[in-house]
Amino acid sequence: TPPPHAGPAIGVDLGIKSLAVTSEGEVFENQKHLKRALRAVKRLQRSVSRKVKGSANRRKAVLKLAKAHFRVACQRKDVLHKLSTALVRRASLVGIEDLNVAGMLKNHRLAQAISDGSFAELRRQLDYKAPAAGSQVVAVGRFYPSSRTCHSCGYVNPELTLATREWTCPACDAVLDRDLNAAQNIRDEAVRLAGA
Repeated sequence: TPPPHAGPAIGVDLGIKSLAVTSEGEVFENQKHLKRALRAVKRLQRSVSRKVKGSANRRKAVLKLAKAHFRVACQRKDVLHKLSTALVRRASLVGIEDLNVAGMLKNHRLAQAISDGSFAELRRQLDYKAPAAGSQVVAVGRFYPSSRTCHSCGYVNPELTLATREWTCPACDAVLDRDLNAAQNIRDEAVRLAGA
């Protein structure tokens, strides 16, 4: 069993524009490695499709394409390792959203950014690194309204849309940054769940 929460807690709001925002206000940018490499990858894919099946040139082109994909995967993993290591070293409790990544990938407009963010891989890394660092990862349910809830007073804003990056709470007039507010709510909910 994981150690009881007895130190600083940190909440993490995963996003598309930024890979993660912590409850301390730290922003980890989504490096978008695939998006940056996409032109080269598409050129290599066209090169493979033009080669004769079974030919030595096609095998060479396939190898080049595989190397390009591997490079993107390594860059992505490196960013996630740095982020996950920093989080479990910094806090004894890491609160994170339990995202429905498979469902999110069905939204074709967001799928590439979500893939580039590799949310599932980040969660996997946090889960296996936390015990060794004496930390605990607590997943907050995907239906918990972390973005819609005012961190200052608890008011739930039913009008909040995905496009709204900042909002003013009608109950207490607090001006809230959507991602920071969500990360703080995730932290508090994770602390509550850990103590339950």
